[in-house]
Amino acid sequence: MTAPLSVLVIEDDPHLRLGCIQAVQLAGMQALEFDNAEDAIRLIKPGFAGLIVTDLKLPGMDGLSVVKRCAELDSDLPVIVISGHGDIAVAVEAMRCGAYDFITKPFGSERLMDVVQRAAEKRNLTLEVSDLRQKLAQLEGVEDKLIGDSAQIRKVRSLIADIADSSVDVLLLGETGVGKELVARALHRHSRRKSAAFVSLNCSGISEDMLDSELFGHEAGAFAGARTRRVGKVEHAARGTLFLDELDSVQPKVQIKLFRLLQDREVERLGSNRKIAVDCRVVAAASPDLSERVQRGTFRTDLYYRLNAITIELPPLRERREDIPILLEHFLLAAAERFRKPHPSVTAEQMNRLMAYSWPGNVRQLQTVADCLVLGIAKDGLTGTTIPQQGAPQSLAEWVGDFERNLIATELRRHDGSLARTADALKVPKTTLHDKIRKYRLSE
Repeated sequence: MTAPLSVLVIEDDPHLRLGCIQAVQLAGMQALEFDNAEDAIRLIKPGFAGLIVTDLKLPGMDGLSVVKRCAELDSDLPVIVISGHGDIAVAVEAMRCGAYDFITKPFGSERLMDVVQRAAEKRNLTLEVSDLRQKLAQLEGVEDKLIGDSAQIRKVRSLIADIADSSVDVLLLGETGVGKELVARALHRHSRRKSAAFVSLNCSGISEDMLDSELFGHEAGAFAGARTRRVGKVEHAARGTLFLDELDSVQPKVQIKLFRLLQDREVERLGSNRKIAVDCRVVAAASPDLSERVQRGTFRTDLYYRLNAITIELPPLRERREDIPILLEHFLLAAAERFRKPHPSVTAEQMNRLMAYSWPGNVRQLQTVADCLVLGIAKDGLTGTTIPQQGAPQSLAEWVGDFERNLIATELRRHDGSLARTADALKVPKTTLHDKIRKYRLSE
């Protein structure tokens, strides 16, 4: 959290200066008084923990010059200007130059403190976001390393370091939400292929023909509706990395073509007889029971063993609970930065419940909890929306739905029900927002 703010009052009229100082101090804030701007400006550095209240008319450096100088030193520093009735035009000019607000004489302490407290809230948020950015910068590359200090995650990091710079294909096994794509990207970024493309494809929920076309491409006229040639994901990943998520959902015909790709490093577009040589590394991800699917005959043995030479098994979050505190802190920092919200504190009781929870959605579910906490949409601390009851775990889809519904409801309230402003804040089309509102019955 940020330190208490200081309010620098620059006023050459001793009576008015005293009144401002007393109002600030009665509100429980620290006040520093100056009868000239030059002395006050010497205290201002980027990230100054405070704000400025200055008269426009001062001996030497005037208030407008204060605004301009502060904008040079720290463009986010709130400067409140005090103007007389005859100085309105100058006050407006000060606003154009970056002043936070202006107060016209005469004014009461309530008017002054209303503006000061709003400016202080803005400054606190700005400083906290800046602090978060610095902390995130210190964690640069931490995603590649995978966050945590458990023995399981240290083993995963060691494997990544050992094999990243080779061209060997890799099989990643783990439950939903454990971070399989994160590992795939880490393998790519730490390899000699990092300057080429990382191409990702989720194989689930795609028809056999569509998946074939997505992977291997097609020629114009290869089938009805194929008006132009399409280059597949495999070719797009040339000299780079192809990441295939949910490999266990791939249909038998495509499994055969994938095996041939791994064996021969060639592709043949649908509708073509020409084989195209490709140089790409394949990283595939599947659920932990892939070997059982092989035994049941739903996944090809040859493809399994072709990929199984190097396997990285990613542990579920419930098996590395000691990593929960540092993971949560990372997600809170990232969410506070993303949403421009204060970093929330987590009580010991809340952390105990987080540590005891089974986390069926794994790390992805923990990230959703962090987002909810930062946005302030958790019910009763960490109950209800944020953590479901142990006896009735929610599916990942239900979790995402809960989070999405609460996020939309929060933004609608914040924008007084305006669809246009809410859609803009959420960065979605108005039609999509309208569909979501109907889906979650938020208009009732």
